[in-house]
Amino acid sequence: MADAKYDVLGIGNAIFDVLGQADEGFLVRHGMTKGGMALIDEARAAAIYKDMGPATEMSGGSAANTIVGTASFGARTAFIGKVRDDQIGGLYSHDIRAAGVAFATKAAAGGPATGCSYILVTPDGERTMNTYLGAAQELGPADIDENLVAASRIVYLEGYLWDPANAKQAFVKAATIAHGAGRQVALTLSDSFCVDRYRDEFLDLMRKRTVDLVFANEAELHALYQTSDFDTALTQLRADTKLGVVTRSEKGCVVASAERVVAVPAFPIEKLVDTTGAGDLFAAGFLFGLVRNAGHEAAGRLGALAAAEVIQHIGARPQVSLKELAGQHGLPV
Repeated sequence: MADAKYDVLGIGNAIFDVLGQADEGFLVRHGMTKGGMALIDEARAAAIYKDMGPATEMSGGSAANTIVGTASFGARTAFIGKVRDDQIGGLYSHDIRAAGVAFATKAAAGGPATGCSYILVTPDGERTMNTYLGAAQELGPADIDENLVAASRIVYLEGYLWDPANAKQAFVKAATIAHGAGRQVALTLSDSFCVDRYRDEFLDLMRKRTVDLVFANEAELHALYQTSDFDTALTQLRADTKLGVVTRSEKGCVVASAERVVAVPAFPIEKLVDTTGAGDLFAAGFLFGLVRNAGHEAAGRLGALAAAEVIQHIGARPQVSLKELAGQHGLPV
C-alpha cells in the first residue's frame, strides 16, 4: 500500500451556517422539532431567516467541520463537497482552505445556490437545524477524485449524503476506491431522523463492510436498532461493524469492537453554550488519534477534548489550535 498523502479525506454536504439564538416559542411558531435537522426549500429558508434575530454566519457542514477539526490537530486533510460559484460559495471555499484543508471540488456554474443551514440555539445550548441543501445536492460520482481518495488513509463520510441520490452514488464510489487502495472508510450517522429515513441502508453498509468505522450518538444508536436499551443496541453494533464509537454527551463515549468495549469520560467544561458541531469535533479528535496510532482510549480522549472546546462557544469550528490544546493536556499530537 502506497504512503498516504492525506490522513483524512472528508466527503459531505458543503453548507454555510447561519446561527442565531432563539427561545422555544420560535421553534413552536415555525413547527420545528427541537434538536433535529429538517430539510427545507428556498422559500422556507427565506421565511426562517427573516424571522431570526442577529445571526453569526460561518462555513459549516458536518463532514467539513470534522475535517477542519482534524486539520487543527495537525493532520493532513482534504474535503470534497459542492458549492455554487456564488458569493457564499466563494466564502465557503476560502474558509475551508484557510483552515489548512485541501479543497479542489469544482464549483457549480449554474443551478441552486450554495447550501445554507439556519441553526437556532435555545438557551439550554441545544441546536435545531433547518437545512437548504442547494448546490450540495449536486455532488455526484464525477466529483470523486479517484487519486485523492486512494491517497487518503481514512475516508470519512456523513450520513446526510444519503439524502441526495447523486451524493449517495458518490459515497459508494468513494468507499469502493478507498477499499481497493487498502484504505479505511468511516461513516457518521449524522442525525437520528436521518437514521429513521435510511436505517436499512445504513445497516447494509455496515454489515457488507462498505464502512469500517461508525460514529453515532446515543439517539442515533437507539434509532438504528429501534431499542431504548443501550446495552442491547451496543451488542448489535459490535456484531455489525468492525469499530463503533458512541458519544453519550456528559457521560463520555464508548469505543466498541468485537473484542472489547472501552469507556472514555467526557472532558469537563465551564459552560455549555452551543452543541452545534459537538459530534463533528468529537469525530475529528478520534480520527486524529487513529491516524496517529494512539490507541482507542487516547483517540476517545482527543475526541472528548475537541467536543468540549466547540460546545463552549457559538459555531461548529474550533476557535483555538486543537494541537496546542491537546499538548497542554498531555494528549498525543
